[in-house]
Amino acid sequence: MSYKLSIGIVGLPNVGKSTLFKHLTAQDIHIANYPFATIDQNVGVVPVPDERLKKLTDISKSKKTVPAVVEFYDIAGLVKGANKGEGLGNQFLTHIRDCKAIVQVVRAFENDEIIHVEGKPDPLRDMETIKTELALKDLETVEKRIVSIDKDIRAGEKSAKHNREILEKVKEKISRLPAQAGNEYVTEFAHEPVINELHLLTAKPQIILLNGSESDVSENVKAEIQKSGMHWLIQDLSSPVSLDVLVRKAYETLGLMSFFTTGEDETRAWTCPKGEKAPQAAGEIHTDFEEKFIRAEVVSCDKLLEAARSASSGHADAWNEAKKKGWVRIEGKDYTMQEGDIMVVRHG
Repeated sequence: MSYKLSIGIVGLPNVGKSTLFKHLTAQDIHIANYPFATIDQNVGVVPVPDERLKKLTDISKSKKTVPAVVEFYDIAGLVKGANKGEGLGNQFLTHIRDCKAIVQVVRAFENDEIIHVEGKPDPLRDMETIKTELALKDLETVEKRIVSIDKDIRAGEKSAKHNREILEKVKEKISRLPAQAGNEYVTEFAHEPVINELHLLTAKPQIILLNGSESDVSENVKAEIQKSGMHWLIQDLSSPVSLDVLVRKAYETLGLMSFFTTGEDETRAWTCPKGEKAPQAAGEIHTDFEEKFIRAEVVSCDKLLEAARSASSGHADAWNEAKKKGWVRIEGKDYTMQEGDIMVVRHG
């Protein structure tokens, strides 16, 4: 089963979330100059730009080219007090529980003609509002789980007491989050299934997208975001958005990389975490491949393309040329995949 890269877009109303979504997905969605124009979530599936795909398709004469994809989820704007039912409340946050990362769109530009729910933009204040609402939604999730764990304790379930202790510790840490910089509890409790299964929002990596030009973002704002350890970029959403920049930032934030399979039938890009071993990467292609993995032929994309330039024609010649040069390697179960690897899986 392939790795699904899904990103939730959050922010206050009227900060440019739906505009970003429209740029990225080229979908015709409703955009209006008033809060809560987006009530239902918008979902868009976007191909990941990668110029290597076309080159591999050309040398393999592939019938089909399949890029990796990113799913973007755009939800209704949050406001201060959403957890208490202000605006549309925070119920829409459940739509991004399963996302791998969150892009927080923060308005940096000033424009009196575009309404801001707090009167005027203040990036640090607005980021604090969103951070607080995410934390409060997580507290609600943890508290509900504690109620159900108490039933398990009464039923005599062995692990229930331990799980309750962990939940109480995480609850205490999340309750302090709005006043603290990071989500250190994620590392501390990463091995606890009872926490992982909750898909907590504050545990997700975040990318701050400052909507405006460089001149709209003060050095103080940059310094504070840097201090928080979050990944960030500045993008003027009034002009077309480069998908490459945001996808690269998402890959960097999540520690992901791309590898390929290529042949006459199909050239395809796959996404996997950096440091993944060959059998697990093979499992991205097909679940059976991980369990039945024997070995893999591996060559870097750059080397195969170089071989293609000196080969007479086509994938077979390029592959044979790469083999002659010693660039195609036989790798076993301990091999760690590298960015841009091309893999041919041998399995039982």
